[in-house]
Amino acid sequence: MSGSDDLKKLINEIQVLKERIEALEKLNSELVEQNEQLREENDRQQEMLSFLPADAKKQMDKKVKKTSSLRYKMVTVMFSDIKGFTQLSKEQNAEALIDELDSFFFQFDEVVARNNLQKVKSIGDTYMCAGGIPKKNRTNPIEVIMAALEMQDYLKNLQAESKKNNRKIWDLTFGVHTGPVTAVVSGKRKISYDIKGDTANIASRIESACNPSEISVSGMTYEFIKEFFACEFRLKMPVKYKGDVPVYMVKGYRPDLSVDGRGKIPNKAFRTKFQIIKFEDLNDYVLDRLERELPKHLYYHNYKHTIDVTIGVEIIGYGEGVNEEEMLLLKTAALFHDFGQIAGAVDHEERGCKIAAKILHDFGYDKEQIETIQGIIMATKLPPQPKTLLQKIIADADLDYLGRRDMIPVSDALYQELKVQGLIGSFNDWNKLQVKFLSVHQYFTKTARQMRTVNKEVQIERIKSLITED
Repeated sequence: MSGSDDLKKLINEIQVLKERIEALEKLNSELVEQNEQLREENDRQQEMLSFLPADAKKQMDKKVKKTSSLRYKMVTVMFSDIKGFTQLSKEQNAEALIDELDSFFFQFDEVVARNNLQKVKSIGDTYMCAGGIPKKNRTNPIEVIMAALEMQDYLKNLQAESKKNNRKIWDLTFGVHTGPVTAVVSGKRKISYDIKGDTANIASRIESACNPSEISVSGMTYEFIKEFFACEFRLKMPVKYKGDVPVYMVKGYRPDLSVDGRGKIPNKAFRTKFQIIKFEDLNDYVLDRLERELPKHLYYHNYKHTIDVTIGVEIIGYGEGVNEEEMLLLKTAALFHDFGQIAGAVDHEERGCKIAAKILHDFGYDKEQIETIQGIIMATKLPPQPKTLLQKIIADADLDYLGRRDMIPVSDALYQELKVQGLIGSFNDWNKLQVKFLSVHQYFTKTARQMRTVNKEVQIERIKSLITED
């Protein structure tokens, strides 16, 4: 190698090092700015506290330790009442009857927990629970009705068994309403919740106007559940300061969403429809974690890219004619395809699969769905080698930017990210790499080819014009 070649190589290495230093300085500047904002916010809070008298501070600390109140915008409250228990206790063995009631309430507790609800209290023959606390979610009206139907069915079986033995058993009523509440949290070892506000009062009023064995819901709850359950209008109930509240009776699951159309057991179509709503809570949870936990030097593989791919799989998926469940699996995989980047770039797809399996189980995904999602995630690993249609869709969505008009700023962000990590040389090297990658890249789905191929060819020519020979 000549001295001239050595000099060119040295100049190129200096240029690469210089660009990486610039990228690191930019990242450091961003972190310094973020730290300064946090410090200023802490100073403001300390300053506000400094104006409080010592007694007031002490009193405030005591209140915080004893109880705390939380506001929830959407909670579904269910009041349930045992009917006829008092009369039965006079006619039958009271002790045995109380034991039977305790066993019944124990079953109620299990059903409530299984349906992601929170028991609030049980006093005498009244039981109160709620959905949407302590963890906020969008599915709580549906989950409350699922629990109510399960308990209604359980009681009917008990009544049938009692009738065989020439015994009587109590009846049960349910009153349900959805709205904002204030939840008072108390306790240290065992946390308990007490719900205050109109929502709880209206649920109680509805229950008191309910016929035995009926599940009655307010018009507000009805709007949230009508796509899932068969309901029938019953009456308008006057409520002070609220006017007439419409009340509906829940008859069961909708025939098209139940096994054999009988309205008793939810079918696969119900579960998919339910999961689609639950996905919105999962989406919030994952994006929040990505925004907080992803390394700051990920200018490309950040939470915005995850949103981009989630939108991309939906657009391409509709174009390819996927069904509801397939779309759910695609969007879920898109959420997790870069989750492993939280711990590092290398093999992040494998890490994302493992994390997804743990989280998705808690969100109601079954084993088969999770395995399909993991396969879709792995299809984003470079070089992409998708086998199924869903894998081809996400592979195209992940690299959708290659054929979009905003390809330049997106690729620049990727270059900055790789430069900080020391994984790329000069900008000229980057352009050469892009041309090489774009020239061999092919979209896998017909929809992506129709949308992006022409613009991708334009980008190849544009990048070629920027390359300089060493």
